[in-house]
Amino acid sequence: MLRIHHLNCGTDCPLGGALFDGRSTGPLGKIVCHCLLIETDANGLVLIDTGYGLRDVAHPHARPDPRIPVPWRLMLNIRLHERDTAIRQIEALGHRASDVRHIVATHLDFDHAGGLEDFPNAVVHVMAREYDDATGPHAGVVARNRWRAPQLGGVQHWRRYGARGEPWFGFDAVRDLAGLPPEILFVPLPGHTWGHAGVAVRRDDGRWLLHAGDAYFYRGEMRDARRRCTPGLRAYQRLMEVDATSRMANQARLRTLSIERRDQVTVTCAHDPVEFERCRAGSPL
Repeated sequence: MLRIHHLNCGTDCPLGGALFDGRSTGPLGKIVCHCLLIETDANGLVLIDTGYGLRDVAHPHARPDPRIPVPWRLMLNIRLHERDTAIRQIEALGHRASDVRHIVATHLDFDHAGGLEDFPNAVVHVMAREYDDATGPHAGVVARNRWRAPQLGGVQHWRRYGARGEPWFGFDAVRDLAGLPPEILFVPLPGHTWGHAGVAVRRDDGRWLLHAGDAYFYRGEMRDARRRCTPGLRAYQRLMEVDATSRMANQARLRTLSIERRDQVTVTCAHDPVEFERCRAGSPL
């Protein structure tokens, strides 16, 4: 039996309001860091992404290598609060850090991996290409800023996976993640980064929940044949992509999935506040 909790582990409030989130009436928008906490019977707690962590909140710009790049914090207007970290929310649910035995990372950008060190006993599952790119030499402004060595250096237990597996609704999938139940699997979705992947979770009712990470950013990009995205998020996706062709192709495949398999699969992303609120409330997307 799996029990899924939806956590917002970080909030960005970029200047531009509805030009980013599509609904704000004031000058500031709201972008979430949507993570999943999964309670399993035999495998402890499983965390899908971590958002910002305790050290990000306490020392975000510590030199010589800041955990969060100052230009990105200013651009996104990142709000850092200890209460929003995954560890504090998990403790509020009555658990301990040691109860989190596995973390499955869609990718290792600073707003997804900041809390990895808060769970020192957890095995961190990631695509091999993402690990190599995040920990290797970085060329270009975006690459040097998106992956932050201080967030990754303290991780003791990595498990890396190739990008091939059994098919899942027409996507390549990585099944049988070490130590995890078969209801949780990677779905490679390159484009935002080369090692980016969604995480599919089969719920107890038989439906799938696909956390698509940053494969898309705005609710209007799914569940309708005509893609809609706000100007701010459209520009940010272009800024952060490593390959536009791959990103847009995978996004189109996800859009088709969200329409044609709506009765079998719920697709959500990491940063849309409306999707997050509906998921947390158990409402349909």
